[in-house]
Amino acid sequence: MYLELKENHPHGTKDYPFSEYHMNPHPHAFQIPVHWHDEAEIIYVRKGPLSLVIDGQEYIGADHSIHLVSPGELHLMSASEEPVDYFTLLFPLEFVSFQSKDWLENELLFPLRSHSMRFIPEITDAELLAELVSLMEELIEANRKTSYQKHLGVRIVLLKFLELLAEHNGLRHDSPGNPAGIQKEMLFYLQQNYCNHISLKDLASHFHLSEKYVSRFFKEQFHLTVTQYISYLRLSHAKHLLESANLSVTDIALACGFTNVSYFIRSFGRTYGLSPLQYRKRR
Repeated sequence: MYLELKENHPHGTKDYPFSEYHMNPHPHAFQIPVHWHDEAEIIYVRKGPLSLVIDGQEYIGADHSIHLVSPGELHLMSASEEPVDYFTLLFPLEFVSFQSKDWLENELLFPLRSHSMRFIPEITDAELLAELVSLMEELIEANRKTSYQKHLGVRIVLLKFLELLAEHNGLRHDSPGNPAGIQKEMLFYLQQNYCNHISLKDLASHFHLSEKYVSRFFKEQFHLTVTQYISYLRLSHAKHLLESANLSVTDIALACGFTNVSYFIRSFGRTYGLSPLQYRKRR
């Protein structure tokens, strides 16, 4: 099953660009396919195991673990049949910036935004982890409040979080560059063309690579096949259209790149547990 995290849409709101997603608990196997965004992301696992790939490295999120995703890093998450309980917390680094050219901006926030500094993806120091887990619970509680208490409370906790990371070597300096360039180019190409007929051959031809190489590379990097990723994109788009557009199921299937409506209905049902019409009625 592939679950949708709407990475093509803004997280939070203009006035409050902080987002909290809670999988609590998710009882079935799932995979959130590879994606990236400009926001920083904290993944707090209350109950694992949660499998993660961050910037090409594999990790296992055990109970009470924390993983960090720097802005622009490719990452994915998945779990087996065992129930998991975890939070993903996303925010632009501007959310905790004082909008001034001070030390914090010049030495920490701007380097993180420009990818010359990154978060350590996995917190392994037991003492630091205990402190950060406590802050995560405080952050979740602060996000439940209203008005200025939420806005100030969440920012204060995030600044404490960054302070602890800086104090305990939770940040690393990287040379500027784009090591995930080819991966992002492949994903971008598929995201721009999934509504049309597209195949492994088309993808390989576009990048002047062999089909065998692209197939192996895609599976190794993203933990799913090209066909599975295209299906994920099409079904995510279909789900959005069922929520927002007054189109027939047939029109939605065709608009999303499915040439066989019956296959679309079966695929949607396997992924979301409901037929397209059932899903629309529940919205």
